[in-house]
Amino acid sequence: MNTVLIIGAGAAGLMAGIAAAENGSKVTIFEKMRMPGKKMLITGKGRCNITNICELQEFIANIPGNGRFLNSVLRRFSNTDVINFFNDNGLLTKIERGGRIFPVSDKASDVVETLVRVFKSKGGKLFTDSKVLSIMLQEGMVCGVKTVNGSFYGDRVILAAGGASYPGTGSDGSGAKLAAQAGHTIEALKPSLVPLESDNPYLQELQGLSLRNVKVTLLGNGKKLFEDFGEMLFTHYGVSGPLILSMSNTAAAALDKGIELDISIDLKPALSEEKLDARIQRDFTQYSRKQLGNGLKDLLPQSMIAPVCDMSFLDEEKFINQISREERRRLLHTLKNFTIPVTGTRPLAEAIVTAGGVSVKEINPKTMESKLIKGLYFAGEVMDVDGYTGGFNLQAAFSSGYAAGCAASE
Repeated sequence: MNTVLIIGAGAAGLMAGIAAAENGSKVTIFEKMRMPGKKMLITGKGRCNITNICELQEFIANIPGNGRFLNSVLRRFSNTDVINFFNDNGLLTKIERGGRIFPVSDKASDVVETLVRVFKSKGGKLFTDSKVLSIMLQEGMVCGVKTVNGSFYGDRVILAAGGASYPGTGSDGSGAKLAAQAGHTIEALKPSLVPLESDNPYLQELQGLSLRNVKVTLLGNGKKLFEDFGEMLFTHYGVSGPLILSMSNTAAAALDKGIELDISIDLKPALSEEKLDARIQRDFTQYSRKQLGNGLKDLLPQSMIAPVCDMSFLDEEKFINQISREERRRLLHTLKNFTIPVTGTRPLAEAIVTAGGVSVKEINPKTMESKLIKGLYFAGEVMDVDGYTGGFNLQAAFSSGYAAGCAASE
């Protein structure tokens, strides 16, 4: 019976532990936090978006950060396998919009509890409050780990310590440091799936406003870098929400290159300019004796009326029957192109996912084993792999963890 030591009791570490224990290995997981799976508990707004039902190629396309590297492990332990794993172990799942899979209970804690229960039922040991200080090596091979509670010896080590986002959950960049100590190349850690900052003067008025069914385009030096439909949110520092998080990786890369960024919001994407103009004229006829600010109440949320008028160089106190055709055209243009500048991303600590990490060039894509050190494996966010929102990052963690656990136990 070989001994497998795992660093980190998140999605990747727990699934690696289950796979290794199933294969007959003696498995111990070391988690530096007091409780396992803390980052999972906050995913999906506390509901835990386990995976997504889309096809493999679409899955890889939704992992822009080295998604192809995961091709083999996603085939080996697929989204269907993840769903079956939870269902077979008593946690029923459901499909929501965009193919997202959630537990029927809507409780992320149930996902963590299931993983821990299954791991322990297979004979696995879980040590919490056990920070790993270094991976012990001997003649180019792993021989154990040194923790705050002493040294532990083993035949294989799986590093699944997460990225550097949400440090309060234990995902604080320490995994990358352990890999670097062992001689691995670390691609710079950057925020991915992170809100964006803006110095737009209207943010105070718009703060807290959520927009649904809008089209958002990220423009870099005037050129389209990203475009999608969905939901977004205005905050005191800028913008957030699913659409913004999905474009944030592209935005961060462009900002690093010094590219000037703007976000253009089409507030009425379902209407062509002609149809929207007809709609505006209809409202203007209905409210012809009212001031412009009151006449736009059917078209816009209240907090957007003043910013839209201001951006269109229109006086919201002007009576609608005095609005010229040219002024109406300016209003139409703003409704289809409400533009705010992007000045930066929120800090890495606020990112949902970390881009960067252990270079995938130094990892065997089938087994997750290090190409540099025999017996060392990687799983999850500690690697330079990151995806969009929608269950793609957790699936990457489960698949890589499963592959690493299977390989380490052979």
